[in-house]
Amino acid sequence: MTMAFQFSLLSTDGSARRGRISTAHGLVETPVFMPVGTQGTVKGLTPEQLRSVGAEIILGNTYHLTLRPGDELVAEMGGLHKFMAWDRPILTDSGGFQVFSLARIRKVTDDGVAFRSHIDGAPFELTPESAVAIQQNLGSDIAMVLDECPPADATEGVMRDAVRRTILWAERCQKAHTCTAQALFAIVQGGTDLNWRGECAEALVAMDFPGYALGGFSVGESPEAMHAALPASADLLPSNKPRYLMGVGRPEDLLAGIASGIDMFDCVMPTRNGRNASAFTNTGPIRLRNACHRRDSAPVESGCPCYTCVNFSRAYLHHLFQADEMLGPTLLSLHNIAFYLRVMSDARLAIEERRFAAFHTACLARWERHT
Repeated sequence: MTMAFQFSLLSTDGSARRGRISTAHGLVETPVFMPVGTQGTVKGLTPEQLRSVGAEIILGNTYHLTLRPGDELVAEMGGLHKFMAWDRPILTDSGGFQVFSLARIRKVTDDGVAFRSHIDGAPFELTPESAVAIQQNLGSDIAMVLDECPPADATEGVMRDAVRRTILWAERCQKAHTCTAQALFAIVQGGTDLNWRGECAEALVAMDFPGYALGGFSVGESPEAMHAALPASADLLPSNKPRYLMGVGRPEDLLAGIASGIDMFDCVMPTRNGRNASAFTNTGPIRLRNACHRRDSAPVESGCPCYTCVNFSRAYLHHLFQADEMLGPTLLSLHNIAFYLRVMSDARLAIEERRFAAFHTACLARWERHT
């Protein structure tokens, strides 16, 4: 079976890894941050703007896209790449996170997950087989298995069931998956308990997926607990395949992930914070609504080459947010994505030059000094 997907590990520095993923829609340099385009759009940004700051791969969401506009309609329109005019790689998640986030409106059994649509309350069922079929219709380069994501405070019984079901569902997803141009990644659950993580990883690694994700982090546990569990959790995954930490996104968490041997990250934080007038910068976060920026002629971040920083002042951004103008969230989201991608690019170079630990320490010192 020929497959467009390939992963090469190019260099390491301690546990930190510098790699490259090859897909039918191009290369992805790792470690990589993937902007989140839940509904077939990274909120407020055009594909051209994303390309301008170096985005190589973005996310779409199975649950949301199948409810609206419908995965069959997307397939009819030529697949998600054509539908949203994005010619670079796309990863789609399976809807497994919605099992966690929409706990009030769903019921989980071994068969799958029965939801009521958050849009109109209509009943909707997601099974391992349908999650795969939907993602094949969407035509993403990387698809995710359906998993059960338990909350951080899950009881032993709930965690046991989630791990058992995640393994069962991964097997069913693998059997249902027929698209050779699409790589299917497994997801390891188990919270911060390394025994559960180990049991889940062992079963999934034996199934030989093209890539592996760590799910169930950033679901209520403290950052300290997550950082403590990450190195051993990453070590459970094969070294010759991509490792993806799902939904974790503060800049300091990304660097902790890279230091632990993770290759791929995604989070809504840069765009969500951008919509709320909060900017990430090399010297820590700033809030553009604050009155101190009203007469500030400096860019959001000195030296940042993004369109926002090259052209506009903090005073102008402050004005846009005060006036409730939609350009404000767009410009700040663009800068934040640019910042995240630059952190990744700098991390890749630091790993190649075997100075990642010093780079990591210097970033944390700068960000913490100004918060």
